[in-house]
Order: sequence, then C-alpha cells, then structure tokens
Amino acid sequence: MKTVLSSETMDIPDGVNIKVKAKIIEVEGPRGKLTRNFKHLNLDFHLTKDEETGKRKLRIEAWFGTRKTSAAIRTALSHIENLITGVTKGYRYKMRFVYAHFPINASITNTSKSIEIRNFLGEKKVRKVDMLEGVSIIRSEKVKDEIVLDGNDIELVSRSAALINQKCHVKNKDIRKFLDGIYVSEKGRIAEEE
Repeated sequence: MKTVLSSETMDIPDGVNIKVKAKIIEVEGPRGKLTRNFKHLNLDFHLTKDEETGKRKLRIEAWFGTRKTSAAIRTALSHIENLITGVTKGYRYKMRFVYAHFPINASITNTSKSIEIRNFLGEKKVRKVDMLEGVSIIRSEKVKDEIVLDGNDIELVSRSAALINQKCHVKNKDIRKFLDGIYVSEKGRIAEEE
C-alpha cells in the first residue's frame, strides 16, 4: 500500500550552511564543504524555518511512496547527518599492524597522501596505497604500530582504511593461523579526541 505523504525533518546546527539544488545537497561548515547527490532517490528536499524557535530545518518528503521509499527518507537523513558531522568534527579511523613473526614496516610518503607497506609476511614486494581525496594519514605518536586516517567525508575515510586492509590480505595460507595484516582498531571523530 502506498502512503500519501511520508516526511521527516532534521535540525540544522549553528555554523553549518546547507544548500539544496536539484537533489544535490551541499553542506558547508568550519572544516570545509561536502556535497552529495541524491538524484537516484525519489524524494523532495526542502529548507524550512521553525516559526516558534527560529531554527533552520531540512525536510525530506516522499509522495505516494512504498515502504522502500519511506525507508529511503531515513537513509538520506543519516547521510546528511554524516555530512554535517564531517564538516563540524571530522572523522578519524585508527589502524593497527598485526604480525606474528615478520614486523610490518610502513612509511608514509607524498606528504601524508600515500603509504608504502614493506616486509609483510617477509615478502620483498612493496605495497603502495594512495589515500582518496581529502584523506590524510599520519603515524600515531603514542601507540607503536598504529596509523591514523583523518578526513571530513566518512565514506572516503572508511574506503581508504578498507584499501589499506585489502592490500595486506594473506593469500594461499590458512587464514586461521596467519592473522597478519593491518586492521581498523578504532573509529571516531577528530574533535572529540583533541
């Protein structure tokens, strides 16, 4: 059965500016600007103002939508909340080196835009991973064998972490025994830690 109108609203925090143009959402904040395209969803986006409190709000509507369309409203809201968090606080992923015998050597090159991984399982092959746009990588000062990925867009930061993890994938061995690799140990926000 189709619902005539299903909608949800969210408050826009102070210091964040949101523009809506043809289902492309542009969020600007103290840490920068992020855009996201929602053209694949059959939703309407409106910027409104609350009469009582004077707060700005973003309203997402779906006319005559099925259950899947109604579920897409909440998904779109979550994506926009991630954009807002990105431009206000930023995202930080921490990754740890795990090895049993051969210590993994990693050197950060190209002004914290790429990483070279050496001596993985004692191999001579040098694995190079370039970070996605807007993601920086640094070595942790406090913890040994830890790298930190910072960025505003949660998707780019998590995908960069996944690329590093996939480069150190054990092949042709029993993965129950060979647990070596680089794994995500912690996910969080930059502003909360500092």
